Amino acid sequence: MPAALPLPLSTPNRNLVRLTIVRGITWTGFLAAIIFGIELLGFSLEVPAVIAVIVAMGGINIATWWRMGRPRAVTHGEYLVHLLIDVTGLTLLFYFTGGSHNPFINYYLVPVTIAAATLPWRHAWVIAAASMAAYSFLMVAYQPVPQFAQGHGGASLSLHVLGMWLNFALSAGLVTFFIYKMARALRSRDQALSRTREAALRNEQVLAVATQAAGTAHELGTPLSTMAVLLSEMREDAREQPALLRDIELLRQQVDTCKSRLRHLVESADRRRMAEPEVHDAQVWLAGVVQRWLVLRPDVSHHLEVAERRGHPWLAVDATLDQALTNLLNNAADANPDDVTIRLDWNGDEVIIDIRDHGPGVAMSIADQLGETFVSTKSKGLGIGLFLTHATINRFGGGVSLYNHPEGGTLTEVTLPRSQPEP
Repeated sequence: MPAALPLPLSTPNRNLVRLTIVRGITWTGFLAAIIFGIELLGFSLEVPAVIAVIVAMGGINIATWWRMGRPRAVTHGEYLVHLLIDVTGLTLLFYFTGGSHNPFINYYLVPVTIAAATLPWRHAWVIAAASMAAYSFLMVAYQPVPQFAQGHGGASLSLHVLGMWLNFALSAGLVTFFIYKMARALRSRDQALSRTREAALRNEQVLAVATQAAGTAHELGTPLSTMAVLLSEMREDAREQPALLRDIELLRQQVDTCKSRLRHLVESADRRRMAEPEVHDAQVWLAGVVQRWLVLRPDVSHHLEVAERRGHPWLAVDATLDQALTNLLNNAADANPDDVTIRLDWNGDEVIIDIRDHGPGVAMSIADQLGETFVSTKSKGLGIGLFLTHATINRFGGGVSLYNHPEGGTLTEVTLPRSQPEP
């Protein structure tokens, strides 16, 4: 049986990879600095303890690389633990190398900055507080290194160390606050830009479909008129053939229906450019849409449910929203015309319409693309209807979500913002 592939890298995963690289570089640098201090500057250190700390951090880094190969996503909590391990390792190293007198003591700002830029608000302050506590501890408990204290008297040394401590406290607080705020603003901006790009692309696609529809409607007028003339002549020639005459009459009715639909399309487009959506009782509106849909789909058996709640939900609707909901009902009927369940529910902010069918469900390979591009669940479908349905409902401030129901079939959930009844 093949091994499971690792999960796709999420943001905490990438951050942990970067932290592991930084940790390796940092502790290699610390090792080089300690060797330089012992061999050339004559530092008197507890070498076994210092080397043990560095080896332990190296082992943790190796274990972290091994963990990154496991098929499990990194959480913010796990990432916080890694940063706390780094703070602990720094504290142990500084304890054996002069405590707060060590010139590298301000390296505590590195995990503080990393936490502020990558972790949630509370986690970032945990790292800031842990670093501040470690720095405070090292002011009173440490193994002294004489070389770090040369040239300083007792009083001046205390003021110097206290000043460094206050500088670190101020820096840690400012870094945690401002870096977090800037990182959050950048993430929010990226999300807003992404939504704007998606909306612009969807609007371009809707405009392209509308342009094609207008051009096609104009082009269809001529062949339909030609067909109507030819059918009139054929009807005159077939007066003595009743069977053929009935077929010609049927064709003529279909041509007239097509011409009427095209005229209605143009007239409706002109009206909708000037008309505002009307506010209706959602129960009455949904019942009307379902009844008109049943005229088109008499083969369907359905069940309409309305939640038992106080008051009436109101919606701002127009003919395009009627058509959008009809498209979703047709999709459910095409999947399986038996027992299509339609449910209306609402809360303080939204009206929810659920459409449940008992068809084969939605393939997971295309679930995320439905409504965003021209992707269809039907063998002969183009996906335009579902795309326009999403665009219409989004224009009203709502959304469409498709789920595979646990008991089989597809559950289509439409959410629309509630409106206030007209006075």
